[in-house]
Order: sequence, then structure tokens, then C-alpha cells
Amino acid sequence: MAVTDEGISTEELQLAQRNSGMPLEALRWPLTPLGLHYLLIHYDIPQVDADAWRLEVGGRVERPMTLSLDDLKARERVDVAVTMECAGNGRAALEPRPVSQPWLNGAVGTAKWTGTPLEPLLREAGLAADALEVLFTGLDRGVEGGEPQAYERSLTLSEALDGEAILAWAINDTPLPPQHGFPLRLVVPGWYGMTNVKWLARITVLDAPFEGYQQMHGYRMRRSEDELGEPVTRMVPRALMLPPGVPDFMTRKRFVPAGPNRLEGRAWSGLGPITRVEVSADGGASWEDAELGEAPGPHAWRGWSFAWEAAPGEHELCCRATDAAGNAQPLEPPWNLGGYSNNAVQRIPVEVEA
Repeated sequence: MAVTDEGISTEELQLAQRNSGMPLEALRWPLTPLGLHYLLIHYDIPQVDADAWRLEVGGRVERPMTLSLDDLKARERVDVAVTMECAGNGRAALEPRPVSQPWLNGAVGTAKWTGTPLEPLLREAGLAADALEVLFTGLDRGVEGGEPQAYERSLTLSEALDGEAILAWAINDTPLPPQHGFPLRLVVPGWYGMTNVKWLARITVLDAPFEGYQQMHGYRMRRSEDELGEPVTRMVPRALMLPPGVPDFMTRKRFVPAGPNRLEGRAWSGLGPITRVEVSADGGASWEDAELGEAPGPHAWRGWSFAWEAAPGEHELCCRATDAAGNAQPLEPPWNLGGYSNNAVQRIPVEVEA
């Protein structure tokens, strides 16, 4: 998709300085090295004393709980490889461009998260008969939409109890660094990153739907401000290609030698396993199937590769993914106000040198 240069505001530059995408060459690794995993911080990184920190579990439960980090680590432990993507990934390619964190396509990463399952903890607390949702509250605070708030998101009770969500204290065998939610964060496989609340402080079981800003205004698919819109939830399918050859410094156009070239990348979806990846060397006019590889786990991206016989000249490489539920990437995505879930196919301009 061609991008019109509408100018980047100082406010957007401030966001871009604070947050970071994954360089696409990091697609080489099944698990993203910690410093290359994408990062989005809504407000400020809170300073947390791990010894004094406690997780409060309350609301519509029979047995409210207060847990230290050591208490959590004494519970059942799991290691789960999870691909996590920001809901705004691809936002900067939309026209007109939504004004927010100007992501291109690197707001993603895959890590091994270590923690304890959420579902047994909720059941141990004793859910009331009228329990409807579970609210997760972080220690980070700010003002958004004119509302002072802590960052909070909820899941329905069935979503919280489906056995996939974990309370994580480590990433890639390393204690959570401050920017990734130290000392504890929520990780919900398959969902966009906004669901994975960092610096987790409270879990509150509710008897009514949560109507906070991040749930009812932020992260909704709307075409205008006066629409309620549909909530953003699970990741739609996306394939990314490791850019071949070498780049031009400014434009990132690639230079590739003629002849056999191995194209490779990763693909994922929160709606089902990846069953197909296709590659185009002519901007999407024609497509061929790539060979699918392995995934680090059922909630992580799947590798793919393609043998490309590169002829001299100008080319536009593309890739697109399809999942088991039949969801496929579009060539052009529908526009929305927040720039969410833009999973249009990746396009890489390449000059093949004789």
C-alpha cells in the first residue's frame, strides 16, 4: 500500500521514541531476542518494589486473596511460547493515517513466557454465582480521553477460564524487565497486546460488564467518533517476510543478486493455526505457495520459506497468510479510526542485480 506523507507530529514522535518495533531481520529467530521484541507503553513505567508488591484478587469471589511474587511462584508453573502483536500494527500504512503510535509492521514479537495459569487461581478464590467478567488493573496511570485512569482491561468469565491465560513473571528465562511489566503481567495467547496488562496489581471479578475507557472507547473498530464500534480482540492472520539482500539506508529498498534466493518469514493468527502462506514477486498479481515450517508452540508464529528464482529488474515481494478458520490477509484493508487490525499484505520493493 502506498503511503501518503502527511507529516509526523511532535506528539507522534514522542510516542515513537518511547515505543519500539521489532526489526524484521529478527524474524530469523523462532523466539525473539528480548531486546528486539516489540514494546508499547501507554503511560509511564512504574517503579515497583518486588518485596512490597502484592497481587490483590477480589470482587465477586468467596475468598479474596493477597499474593506475593513468591506465593505465585510456588503455584503451578508453565512455560508458553506466545506471539504478541500490537493492535495498531500497520496503522501508519492506512490512508488517511490515524494519529497515534506510527507503527509500520514491526509491532510484534514471540517470547517464552513463564508464569502460573490464571484459571486455577480464580477457581480457588471461589467465583460468585453472578460473576460475569474479570478485570485486570495495572500500576501504570495516566490521562487518556480526558479521563485520569489506571490501565485496565477485562475478559469475560469464559475467556478468563479457558485455561490459556497466564500470570507471567519471566520472559525468555529472564525476570520481567521494567518495560515488560515487572514484576507480573497478564499474558493471553491469541489476543492483541492491549489485553496483556502489564505491572499487574489487581484482579477483580465483576458482576457487570466493565465500562472503562480502554474497554469501551479505546481499542474498538469505529469509522467515526460517535460510533460505539466492535471491540478489538484476537489477532487476525498476518505473514511477514525477512527482507532479503541488503537495504538502502533511507528507503529500505532491498538489493538482491539474480538467481536462486531463499525467502523466509513467520506467520500467525489468533483465530486458528496457520495452514497456508503464499508469496508473490509481482506485487500480488500472481501467487505461489510457500513451504510451511515449524512453530515454537501452538500459540506462536509458524515459519515458512520459498525458493525464488530472481530475474534482474524491479520487483515487489509480498506474502500473505491463511489460517485454519479460513481467514486470509487482504490486499487492501478496511479503514478504521484507530488504525487497528490492519493486516494488509506486506510489500517489499526489491531491485535484482544481474
